[in-house]
Amino acid sequence: MVRLGLGVLVLAMTLAACGGREHRQRGPHAGQQAAVQLPANAPRFGDAKPHEWDGRAPSAYAVHGIDASRWQGEIDWATAIENGVSFAFFKATEGGDVIDPAFDDYWKGAGRAGLPRGAYHFYYFCRPAIEQARWFIRNVPRERGALPPVLDMEWNAHSPTCTKRPDAAHVRSEAKIFMDALERHYGQRPIIYTTVDFFAENQLGRLAGYDFWLRSVAGHPSKVYPGQAWTFWQYSGTGLVPGISGKVDLNTFAGSRADWRAWAQRRMR
Repeated sequence: MVRLGLGVLVLAMTLAACGGREHRQRGPHAGQQAAVQLPANAPRFGDAKPHEWDGRAPSAYAVHGIDASRWQGEIDWATAIENGVSFAFFKATEGGDVIDPAFDDYWKGAGRAGLPRGAYHFYYFCRPAIEQARWFIRNVPRERGALPPVLDMEWNAHSPTCTKRPDAAHVRSEAKIFMDALERHYGQRPIIYTTVDFFAENQLGRLAGYDFWLRSVAGHPSKVYPGQAWTFWQYSGTGLVPGISGKVDLNTFAGSRADWRAWAQRRMR
C-alpha cells in the first residue's frame, strides 16, 4: 500500500482538478515515468443513457469523479485521469462479512496514480451497526491522504437474505453508531451516500454536521432534495469513461476547483 502525505495528495488533487498541468505517473517499468496531460476543460465522459437536464447540469461543475466496484473490471487509471477523473470512491465492504474483490486493486492502483480516493460501506439492515463498522475498519486501511469513509444507506429490494425495513429512528440511530465508530478510528467524519426515497423516508437530513453524497439521475439535487446541502452529486449510473470498459457511476463535487482544494485540505487525513 502506497502511503502519501497530505501535502502530496493535495498537490495531486490540484493537478487532477486543474487543467493544463502535467501529472507524472509511474510507468510499467521501474524507474520510468509517463507524462499524463490533464484536461483543461470539462471531463471527456459519455453516457449510455444521456439526460436532458432542467436547470444546472452536471457539466456546469468543475470537478468530477467516479465510484466503482467489482462490476467495472480492470481500470486504466492513467487514461481515466487524463480524461477528467479527479477523485474516486470504491466499494470496500458490505454487511459484516463481505468485501468487494476489486477493492484492494482499485485502492492500490488509484493510489499509485496519485488519484484522491475513498472507500464506502454498503449497509445491511440485518446486522448490528457496530459489527459492520468493525468489518469496514478491519478491511480499509487508515491511510494519510485518503478521502473520508462513506456510509452507503439505501433500501436493497434485491437482497436474498435481508428484507428488513427498520423505522426511521432506528435507521438514524444505527447510522450514527456506525459513523461514530469510523470517526474514532480514522479521525475523519464520514460522508453519507443515499438515494431519494431512502433520504425522505428516514429523514436523513436530521443527521446534522455530515457531508452528503446524493444520488439524483433525473434532476438537480436542489429540486429532488429541497433544502438539503450536498457535497457530492451522483448524476449518472450509466457513465462511459475512457480507461473503464463498462458503465460506471459519475459524480461531481459541489463547488469550484478552489473549493475542492479547500475541502480536501480540511477533510482528508
